Amino acid sequence: MKVSLVAAGCTDTGVLRSNNEDTFRCCQEQGVFVVCDGMGGAAAGEIASRMAADYVAKALCRKTAEGAERSGEEAIEAIVVQAIGEANRKIYERAQRESGYLGMGTTIVLAQVAPGMAHVAHVGDSRCYLWRKGHLQLMTQDHSLVSEQVRLGRLSPEEAENSPYRNVITRALGTQSSVATEYQRFGVLEGDVILLCSDGLTRELQDEEIAGVVAQAAAGEDVEAICRLLVDRANAAGGRDNITCVLVRV
Repeated sequence: MKVSLVAAGCTDTGVLRSNNEDTFRCCQEQGVFVVCDGMGGAAAGEIASRMAADYVAKALCRKTAEGAERSGEEAIEAIVVQAIGEANRKIYERAQRESGYLGMGTTIVLAQVAPGMAHVAHVGDSRCYLWRKGHLQLMTQDHSLVSEQVRLGRLSPEEAENSPYRNVITRALGTQSSVATEYQRFGVLEGDVILLCSDGLTRELQDEEIAGVVAQAAAGEDVEAICRLLVDRANAAGGRDNITCVLVRV
């Protein structure tokens, strides 16, 4: 059985930035979706995010075409983690070769949606949300300094929201020779909507506002228009960073 998906993505430079270091890829036929948020100054962040998104999307789409989605959940996890690890290596090695790219890196969040199951992996603070039956649930934990402080009980969620260190991430692709990928899988149902996004969206909009917009996609509205609406809302709220989102309706 093949899962039926409707998906779209949108990215925007934002109000304050002069270039866009975010990248997304939507491979609807193969059920592969990726969002990356680059960093590193000049064009380096853009290079890193594009390298990661392109490599991982192509690797997963190729494996899907070869029938990997029927190989078992453990096999898919291995494929996803291997693809992200290889992307990390390629970015890191390029940064070592080309001094102008030294220190570049990128976050990544991806979803591979198969019949009845979503396989999600991330590094950094780009997020995956799941909308189901009127509720929006955050499915990933940010790899960031303030999020770790919240998990340890050293900061309240309210203090984390206002911390000057809010955007300091603790993991990224390309900054080290290896990286730890966080992977999970969860069941998907008809009517579910998966949202992948960079922190340019979540920095400007609270989850409650995001939920109100995503609800329109769940209700059957055009997903591309809803992606654009999310970006417009984030820009209206300040647009301090690049903004990217991908919506997938099952």
